Amino acid sequence: MRALRLLASVGPGLLWTVAAFVVAEAVLPNLTLIAMGRATGRIPAAARDGLGSGAGHSLLIALAIAGVCYGLSLLRGPAQDALSALVRARMVVTLQRRLVTAVGAPAGIAHLEDPETLDRLANAQGQLMNAAPADAPMTIAAQLGGWLSGTMACVVLATFRWWLGLAMFAAWIAVRRPLGQLIRTRVGSFRAAGEPLRRAWYVFALATRPAAAKEARVFGLGGWLAAEHRAHYVAGLTPTWHEIRRQGRRVAAVAVGVFAVFALGAGTLGWTAYHREVGLGTLAVMLTMLPSSMAVGSVSMTDFQLEMMLTALPDLDALTASLVPAAEPADSGGSAVDPAGMPRREIVFEDVGFRYPGAESEVFDGLDLTLRAGESTALVGGNGAGKTTLVTLLARLRDPSRGRILVDGVPLNALRTREWQRQVAVVYQDYTRYPLTAQENVALSLLGGPVDEEALQQAADRAGALDLVKDLPNGWHTVLSPQYEGGQDLSGGQWQRIALARALYAIARGAGVLVLDEPTAQLDVRAEAAFYERFLEITHGVTSIVISHRFSTVRRADRIAVLDGGRITELGDHAQLLAREGTYAEMFHKQAAAFTGGREKR
Repeated sequence: MRALRLLASVGPGLLWTVAAFVVAEAVLPNLTLIAMGRATGRIPAAARDGLGSGAGHSLLIALAIAGVCYGLSLLRGPAQDALSALVRARMVVTLQRRLVTAVGAPAGIAHLEDPETLDRLANAQGQLMNAAPADAPMTIAAQLGGWLSGTMACVVLATFRWWLGLAMFAAWIAVRRPLGQLIRTRVGSFRAAGEPLRRAWYVFALATRPAAAKEARVFGLGGWLAAEHRAHYVAGLTPTWHEIRRQGRRVAAVAVGVFAVFALGAGTLGWTAYHREVGLGTLAVMLTMLPSSMAVGSVSMTDFQLEMMLTALPDLDALTASLVPAAEPADSGGSAVDPAGMPRREIVFEDVGFRYPGAESEVFDGLDLTLRAGESTALVGGNGAGKTTLVTLLARLRDPSRGRILVDGVPLNALRTREWQRQVAVVYQDYTRYPLTAQENVALSLLGGPVDEEALQQAADRAGALDLVKDLPNGWHTVLSPQYEGGQDLSGGQWQRIALARALYAIARGAGVLVLDEPTAQLDVRAEAAFYERFLEITHGVTSIVISHRFSTVRRADRIAVLDGGRITELGDHAQLLAREGTYAEMFHKQAAAFTGGREKR
């Protein structure tokens, strides 16, 4: 019912076309067999009297009717292929749109790290079961047509002996139940094994996609990837195989009963024919109806595939129902941010605590930090200290476990999430490389309006990306991916400049908070030096956070915060923190010594 409702939502006309296909699938095969059986019954009389006789004419008419039915039956294959392609194309678009909408609905990212949500997402895409849910409506139509065809065959058998038609129908229904249970159990085992199967798909992607191709070959990981894929796949399917063996014994027992009914029907037909109680035509029709009745209860690989397709639809509905935008306040408090898009006074982290779901320890434990409006604040600390996590809290991709974040005195969770996120421009350390044009990579259709050419040029110039864009084959309109015709890839440093230009373009279009997470990690020496020279210009008048392990960048910030043990342990400018001779001073002198041969003095 889910699949058919979904098909109806895609297009009511398609639903009626599929219904017509079901009728044809149910009627045409049996009509063909009946017509051919009737024609067979007229052969002896036509052979005796000749084709010119009335019996001969009757045979020719019967053959013509059988030929028409057979020809129409042959058309079912091409018609099914064309209709299946059309339905699948429309369904794929609809399903993908629903998934994209559902996954993109929450303003945060916690759901994309939840194993249960990821299992549902993989299954809704058909990855876990290796069966496309978009094929479900036409597969249902084919199965329903087959079931109706088998039922019609049982009705025809009942015209010969009422008990034979009823017995065949009951026998196939009886065998259908354990076979259906076997299918549901096997598919359910697939669903329960979501994590190992998802791992198997991940390993498969590593082996077959370009992202890991270089390392896989340099380190000789081909054999290991194959072994890991097999191990995870076997781990996921082992419970299924055990259940299949258990259910198989029940199926075998029921099959004996079906065979007995089938043999009884065939024997009855043979007995009546031997004693000339039925004619050749009736015998020919009834003999073909016996195997045709199998469609009522026989189970094939198609049934298994259909069950796998259908398991995706509840997960799709669950994702659509559970992944919804968080309730937003009716009134964001008027003006927590000014019309220019930036906090007027400060952003305050007040006694903030945060723990990742399932983690044993807290990332932050009573963190207090004030970001002054229009100033740059550098954030330093060891690996794993939580610097990037703090940025996700600021951008409200996650919410604190306790405490609060205030924007000019207004709690961040009292602001409209999407509106606030448009105020925050971030250059992430793991920035995204979009296979789009250079212009689209920088502008990303911000605010849904036309590209601001002046702001685009200014952002690229400040990010040091203007020259590299000019050197591209088609300038701003060059696709930044070698996988597309006319496209061109960039080096890591060039991509980092594009990512920086993206954030600066957002600032030019109204964002008021700039976050730079390791902004020079992939720049060469000259580009890094040029960035240092422009740092004050880039961050001027903007509330900014700079995360970097390079103190040549950090020291230029208005204030520096040291994050250690889940709290801010030191706060001040470069000179103040050196004079304090604490953690910052120790880290700075160690890094400076690497460039001065250990001659750096405290």
